[in-house]
Amino acid sequence: MNLRKPRIAISGKSGCGNTTVSKLVAEGLGLRFINFTFRTLAAERGMSLEEVLALAATDDSWDRMVDSRQVALAREEGGCALGSRLAIWMLEDADLKVYLRAQPLTRARRILKREGGDLAAQAAFTAERDRQDRERYLRIYGIDNDDYRFADLIIDTDALEPPAIAAMIIEKTKQRP
Repeated sequence: MNLRKPRIAISGKSGCGNTTVSKLVAEGLGLRFINFTFRTLAAERGMSLEEVLALAATDDSWDRMVDSRQVALAREEGGCALGSRLAIWMLEDADLKVYLRAQPLTRARRILKREGGDLAAQAAFTAERDRQDRERYLRIYGIDNDDYRFADLIIDTDALEPPAIAAMIIEKTKQRP
């Protein structure tokens, strides 16, 4: 068995469980949890997420800032569970690449539960954010975040709770050479 602590990359769109599941995986395997996102950057800068997203729509440096920071954190000594939209693409040397997916309505309901508001408004905001994210990732990196077939593990999260999803990832990690 490999004694080096693994680097696990977990990706998915908003509301798929990236953050929650990554945190559970990190705790379950004794790894660092990394989830540096636009939301984190907004909090650091005293801005709203919407403000950062609006700036990122026209200035690629915001994406590059978030992405380079999370990869640098992931490459520090020791293993980690990195949860972000582009983790499986950006952390190329990850020991395990996991993609979480869920139906748009499931995702909107989860975000609504976390952030409040109106379901229709949240669904519309999430759909627009997905569109903008995909457009930016293609423009900046040539990454199509709708093509995740290369992931080592793809999990449909619609009917699963985060602990069950984390358990699947932990089991897969333990099976690695």
